[in-house]
Amino acid sequence: MYEPIRTKSVHTMAGTPAPSPDFPHRSREEELDIQLAGHLAALLAVTDEIRALAPSADLDTGAERLTEQVTRLRGGTAPVRAPAADASTASRLATLHRRAHALAGRALVVAASRADTAAAILSAERMDAHARAVEPRELAAH
Repeated sequence: MYEPIRTKSVHTMAGTPAPSPDFPHRSREEELDIQLAGHLAALLAVTDEIRALAPSADLDTGAERLTEQVTRLRGGTAPVRAPAADASTASRLATLHRRAHALAGRALVVAASRADTAAAILSAERMDAHARAVEPRELAAH
């Protein structure tokens, strides 16, 4: 009624040899570092776009702090920065703020899961800043 299993199990049993050293293995913490650095780098790229459209001291400070955190998480490798963009419409700016808010939220989740207080605080601050930037525009639209 049932066919026998003809292939080797994909699961490792206790007492079996360790996986091949040729295969790269990372710890959960290393994986979370990589994920968090990616979210913060994406947030930095959006922040640079917003700074090109509407420069502010808060965005400059946020970009500097994001750069520091990404560099720390990547072991000293600085993130690639977005070039200055041409000025665009207010709707583009609101879209960028919403995207930055979402990216900061993702970074916050990863930072909290790896107990990285500095990155979590920075992410929460950036979420608040982008939420404040969008609120007046959305209220005016209603």
